[in-house]
Parts: sequence; C-alpha cells; structure tokens
Amino acid sequence: MVRALAGNLFAQVVLATVLGLGAGLFFPALADDVGWMTALFMRLIIMAVGPLLFCIVTLGILGAGSLKTVGRLGGQALLYFEIMTTLALGVAVLVAMGLGIGRGVGFVPTAEDARMIASYGDHAQNLRAGGISGFLLSLVPRTPAEAFAQGNVLQILVFAIFAGCCLSGMGERGAPLVRLIESVSELFSRMMGVIIRVAPLGVFGAMVTTTARYGLETIGHLAGFTALYFLLVGLFIIGALGGGLRLAGVSPLRFARYFREELLIVATTTASDAVLPSLMTKLEKLGVERQVVGIVVPAGYSLNLDALSIYLGMAVIFLANATGTHLTIWQIATLLVTALVTSKGAHGIPGFAIVILAATLASVPSIPPASLVILLAVDWFAGIARAVGNFAGNCVAPVLIAAWEKRLDHTKMAEALGR
Repeated sequence: MVRALAGNLFAQVVLATVLGLGAGLFFPALADDVGWMTALFMRLIIMAVGPLLFCIVTLGILGAGSLKTVGRLGGQALLYFEIMTTLALGVAVLVAMGLGIGRGVGFVPTAEDARMIASYGDHAQNLRAGGISGFLLSLVPRTPAEAFAQGNVLQILVFAIFAGCCLSGMGERGAPLVRLIESVSELFSRMMGVIIRVAPLGVFGAMVTTTARYGLETIGHLAGFTALYFLLVGLFIIGALGGGLRLAGVSPLRFARYFREELLIVATTTASDAVLPSLMTKLEKLGVERQVVGIVVPAGYSLNLDALSIYLGMAVIFLANATGTHLTIWQIATLLVTALVTSKGAHGIPGFAIVILAATLASVPSIPPASLVILLAVDWFAGIARAVGNFAGNCVAPVLIAAWEKRLDHTKMAEALGR
C-alpha cells in the first residue's frame, strides 16, 4: 500500500484531505502548527508559475505562425469568455430572485461587523476606484519585475503578448532569445513537476486550518445558500460545459476523469494556480494545439470565471434579501455590469471573491457593505465550488475553441481519454 501511495499523486491528495479533515475536527489546536504547509506550497507555486506562464504564452504566439492567427484566436477566446460569464451571471440572478434566497434572515450589521469587513472594503474601493480606465491601466505593469513579483497573471499575459509579437517580427535576430525562452520554459516545467509533488502537504495544511477555524456546524444557517450554489455550479458544468464537449465530440465523463488529480487539488486548496502548468501540458497531450493552449488558457484564468459570476449573482440577491433591501431593475442591471468588470483578473485566489463582491456592492450603496460578514463563515466552502467551476470552464474553453478552429486532433484525444 505504501508503495502504491508513493507513485500515485491522486491517492496522496485524497489521503491528505481525509487526514486533514479529521485532524481539524478532533485536534483543532494543530491548525497553528500546520498552517505554514499551505503557505509554503502556494509560495512555491507563485515562485515558478509566472516565468513559466510567460514562456508558454510567448512561445505559443511564436508558434502560431502569424499575428493574424493570434488575433483571431484571442478575439474568439474573449468573445467566448464574455458570453459564458454573462450567461452564468444572468441565470444566477434569475434563480436567486425566483427562489427568494436570504428572505427572513433579518440581518442587521453591527459596528463590530463593519470593522471586520473594513479591510475587504478598502481593497474593493481600490479595485473599482478607477472605473473602466483604472481597469485598463491595471493590465499594464509598471515594470515586468513587478508583474512577476506579484504573480499577476493578467499583467504577465499582457507582457508576454507584447514580447511574443515583437519577437515574431525580429526574424533571425530574435533566434537567440527564442532559444533562451525555450530553455527557461523547460527549466520551470521541470521545477513545477517537483513542486506539484508537494501538493499533498499543502492540501493537508489547508484542510486542517480551515476545518479547525470554521467547524462543520458554523455553516448551518447558510446551508441553503451554499447548497444552491453547489447545485448551480454543478448544473453549469454538466449542462453548459458538458454539452459543449459533446458538441465537440468529446466524452464529458472521460474528460473529467482525465483531469481528476487537478480537480481534487483545486477543490481542496480552493485555488487553481497550482495546476496551471499541469492543465496546459495535459491539454496539449489531448491534441489541442500548443498555440491555442498558450493563448486561451492564461487568458481564461483571468477572464473566464464562470463560477465566480454565478457566486456574485447569487450573493448580491442573497444579501439584498437578508438585509431587507429592495432592488430596482436599474440597480440590478448596474450590479450585473459592475460584476462583469470587477470580476476580471480574480483568477482563483482564495478569499478574493469577498473583495470582488465588496466592489460589486459598492455600485448600489443601499445594500450595507457590512452585510458581507454573513458570507465570511462559508466563503471557503463556497470557494470549493467556485474554484472547481472556474477550473472546469478553463479546461473546456481551449477544447471548444480548438475544435471550432479545426486545431483539435480528435484521434490523439480519443487515445488519451481511452487510456
């Protein structure tokens, strides 16, 4: 059994999840001693994922053959992302309004609640203070080093696109740089292969600390909200994403099984950065062309956040009902547009959904910002579905776009999924 565990990352993650859950419930004091495990794992990921992402995107643009191809793929990806996130957000709002979630809670924020939520509000104010112009400016890092130091996927993506486009026009003069980037890509790919072996350690630490902090009984009053959210995300994955895969001639069940290790890591850590390199490698092995993967996946991590859109739509209506706030059609429309803007760039960072929600609520001041404290207790639990849903969307998007562009090797995919 020990030998089987030694070579099976999936089994190791499952075991770490079970042990972490039990330790958090029965030995909550242990949380203070193991919190460093998750922090260490995430720091290792941040250390390597930025340079690797830059190399993959740059080489993907160079491999596309022409800037026209890059523009077409990027345009189709952006159109796809916007349609899917808008659809997810709209359906979530309609379902939440139809079911009247949050009614009867009668929540009245206290001064202590306001102080607790203040830090989130400060971040939210900074996030939306510049409006559309501020968002556009935030896409460009002040220096490349700043983007890599902060692990800002969107800024790294923009810098990589510029580098790839410029290198593609340099011809032979850029060949030494291209070879250097290829070598750096190989280096960080190997590094990520080592880091991902530490995933069970990070998962164990995350499960212990979160279970000890929240416990299982603390989510009782929000069970309906959480269950409905899980249900909507599940239906979205099965209906929208699964339906898209079937149209592309891909078995949804085999596709999900192929990414089972990554899905479990994302679910337990509520973050998807850790599996970004693995996702891109596996998509290429499935027959999705490298340039499609290099352009669509990094962009999707920042712009294709379907599950986050569902969460924002539900949370806004829930908080409005919980605080007895009546929303007009115009206010709801304003919230929807704001949510579509503020959610961009929130790529699978644990706890960041509260900041995004605070920025969204700020567009309708009649909803007390301190009411966000209601959702703090279950944010991690909701984060499981949020992270899995966002990750699933970014698994499927490259396949659908590659199939549309006739850049999907169906034979290679059938062989990979059939093993």
